Amino acid sequence: MVLTVVAGGLATALAANNAAPAAAPNPNCSLIIPANPLTAQGLATPYQLTATNAGGGPCNEANANQSAFVEAAILTNNGQLTLYDPLVIDQGTQPAAATVTPQVPAGSTVGIWFGFNGTNLTLQSANGANALQQGNCVNGTQGSIFGQFSYCNAPAFFQTANQQIQANMLQVPAAGTAKDGQACPTVRDFSVVDQDQSDNVVTHYVATGNGTTAQNNAASKAALQNQNLVDLANGSDNLLLTQFIDPALGCTPWTRPDQSSDGAASAALPLDELSAAANQQAPIALVPLNDPMTVNNNNQDPNKANLYRQGVDQTPIGGADNGSGTTYCQSFFGSANGIQRVFKDQAMFQNAPSVDAAMATNLFTFLAMRANQSFTNLGCGGLLNAANPITLTMNGNGVVTAATFTPLGQTTPVAAASCTPSASAGAPTAAGTASASAPAGMSATPTAGSAGASAPAAGTAPAGVGSATAMASTGTAPTAVVGTATSVAGTAGVPSTAAAMPSAGSTCTAAAGSSAPAAGSSTGTGASASPMPTATFGGGTGMRHHHHHM
Repeated sequence: MVLTVVAGGLATALAANNAAPAAAPNPNCSLIIPANPLTAQGLATPYQLTATNAGGGPCNEANANQSAFVEAAILTNNGQLTLYDPLVIDQGTQPAAATVTPQVPAGSTVGIWFGFNGTNLTLQSANGANALQQGNCVNGTQGSIFGQFSYCNAPAFFQTANQQIQANMLQVPAAGTAKDGQACPTVRDFSVVDQDQSDNVVTHYVATGNGTTAQNNAASKAALQNQNLVDLANGSDNLLLTQFIDPALGCTPWTRPDQSSDGAASAALPLDELSAAANQQAPIALVPLNDPMTVNNNNQDPNKANLYRQGVDQTPIGGADNGSGTTYCQSFFGSANGIQRVFKDQAMFQNAPSVDAAMATNLFTFLAMRANQSFTNLGCGGLLNAANPITLTMNGNGVVTAATFTPLGQTTPVAAASCTPSASAGAPTAAGTASASAPAGMSATPTAGSAGASAPAAGTAPAGVGSATAMASTGTAPTAVVGTATSVAGTAGVPSTAAAMPSAGSTCTAAAGSSAPAAGSSTGTGASASPMPTATFGGGTGMRHHHHHM
């Protein structure tokens, strides 16, 4: 049985599926960075999660709506690259099982990346430590954090990695050819990106019934074998690519041994970005100025965008690449190498599992829904003077069942989805009034309460952040988990477009030009083949007002 953390979240991932939902969890948390974070001891020391503002309620790592994740890469001076996932625990608690101390040979370069299932994750140093400076950590710009994403020492890691690649000390495998005859996509492919590409991580933890957490490895599971463990995963574009899109297209991601998970081969954000830098052909998607995580007080901020790019091995804005949102939208929706590739490969993606069956029936309809939402949240309609080219069809439960693509300029804007309720259906409800559940690999803009964030507008189309997870050590099929987010009006020309949410028993087609459905009442997950249940975050209004991100 899959354990579901329902709308509003629970204090821990222990509660039964039919437990009454608690109050909406605090979406803004802080992560306390241990001293000397780039050393073996620093990596093995658990990070501590706490509320940024205690008045907003507690932050609990085992609550999948608030889980924070840390992912590190260790590169030796002779080109040996391994991964390590430092553990996150609640402030003032102890790990459920002892952490693994990684091997960090002298002369190694360590990079650290963060992901978050809430809205805004603020990094802070442990008491008496100077950890943020020791780790060269970047959370955003002064007064305006990125949201879910941050990093420590990433530019130095990528500089060393690229030098070793040039010297042939570190080899990046070729992306290969997909079953459609085209190159396998990377995280910089316009058929893969969403409104805020290159964010979040693929780290997994295990949570116990009492809300404590441990690293995902055999020793932890052996020590906790008599407890009901839950797998915690981060909503991630990287996870969407490596565990869903790649298998559907017959592609294989670049993986390296994860020292915190018994050396199991794992994908990771830094691997995906290095692979993209080596393999992605034009058009190449780089973080644009209208990315919701790089705007500053609703204004485009090249400095903040460049800080973000530095953390994911992307060149700074300049020259032919001016960070134009218009160019980004055109490549995303107007190029044959953008979302049109997903429609061209519809048959392949239709035969692949949905990231979340409560949102879309298969991988094709999920990706179409994700792109439909991204069109709205990037402000592409205003930038291109065109209506949303993706038309979605939903059933009475708001699940996307079909999608069509009409070339840009050939669609007529429609203010909202067209729904025809059945006799038993109730009145449709407005979507996006607070937040709505949404799936893996998606993301949305920041909400009020964080530096540089703007207040959400009622009726704004949501783009969800969620995650999908598979137990790497078992080889079982991925289990979908759901996340939530809301888009924010006023962000870099983002229009406030309303979408009607169909009630049970109705049928609904979101016409081209309207935004994607906000399945705010969904809490379902796909059946899990894993012996460990997967915590599901999301499921209704009052959930995460993200960010991003997933």
